[in-house]
Amino acid sequence: MPVISEQVFLSGYTTLRLGGPATRFVQAQTDAEVVAAVREADLRGEPVLVLGGGSNLVIADDGFPGTAIRVMTRGVTACDAGERVRVAVAAGENWDQFVEWAVTEKLAGVECLAGIPGLAGATPIQNVGAYGQEVSATIGSVTVFDRAQPRTATLAASACGFGYRTSVFKTVAWPAFAPSPTGRYVVLAATFELARDPMSAPIRYAELARHLGVAVGDQAPLADVRDAVLDLRRGKGMVLDPADPDTASAGSFFTNPVLDHDQLAALERAASARSPGTAVPTFPAEGGQVKVPAAWLIEQAGFGKGFPGSGPARISAKHTLALTNHGGCGTAELIGLARQIVTVVRTVFGVELTTEPVLVGVRL
Repeated sequence: MPVISEQVFLSGYTTLRLGGPATRFVQAQTDAEVVAAVREADLRGEPVLVLGGGSNLVIADDGFPGTAIRVMTRGVTACDAGERVRVAVAAGENWDQFVEWAVTEKLAGVECLAGIPGLAGATPIQNVGAYGQEVSATIGSVTVFDRAQPRTATLAASACGFGYRTSVFKTVAWPAFAPSPTGRYVVLAATFELARDPMSAPIRYAELARHLGVAVGDQAPLADVRDAVLDLRRGKGMVLDPADPDTASAGSFFTNPVLDHDQLAALERAASARSPGTAVPTFPAEGGQVKVPAAWLIEQAGFGKGFPGSGPARISAKHTLALTNHGGCGTAELIGLARQIVTVVRTVFGVELTTEPVLVGVRL
């Protein structure tokens, strides 16, 4: 039976350690319990918030006026599928532990995603990616509870609407019963198609290649790649450590802006006007567009690592994209800092930063 409580503070279930109480809090250990909790909340007309590891959430100080469902399902099942191995992973499985398992089993395709906090069920929602890999490259299908039917369904990867840090699970809302941060589809499991290979996929990310001592496009042993990624993430405060306040974050707070030719030209003019001769760093995006590092924009706008240097809400001293809670911070303070950054970047460069975490009960 699921554990049901009332007025549970959600700060204990987020990596930012922020968030007021949920009206109802359900801890669901099976898919059936997850589905039942969602259905019951929908029938009561209550908003629903599905919680994984809480690593991508910013929840209001006032809390959540509805049912928060903590997914605690478990299970990893592998079977051969031709040249690949098909691995079904329950939504409640710890993501980094799954990556470690895949590396140990010499299954390639997710090794660059080591150290990302949270649960497996969240990865298709954000189309989680790092160091040149995205989960969309290996996801074969996603099992969901479709609140519209209502029924359990399996969506092929082609139906998931994967894009840069987005998917149909993130973009298709479900306001039929009540406004809800959880959309129409509640992820129950994801199936990954991994290569049986002791070597990694070709290394695409230059920083990772340098750390490994290989060229971009080369392969490396899976365990070496995982270790290198963990080293890089620790150096940026992106591996959870209770003793390090710089890791009390939601990871990257902003996505890298994707710009077309005209937008890039305008940014280059603004950057040159601010500091003559400044070159705007870019890397390719789909459709002939480019991505510009959000961290570069933030730093160039005057927000360095550790900003503002005092107070509980600040930019990480290790990575400009992470906003951190150094203790005693409220959500309002963190959002105030984020709003300040967005406003100045827009004013200086004409570029609109987009938040990566899910904002619950707050907005910029």
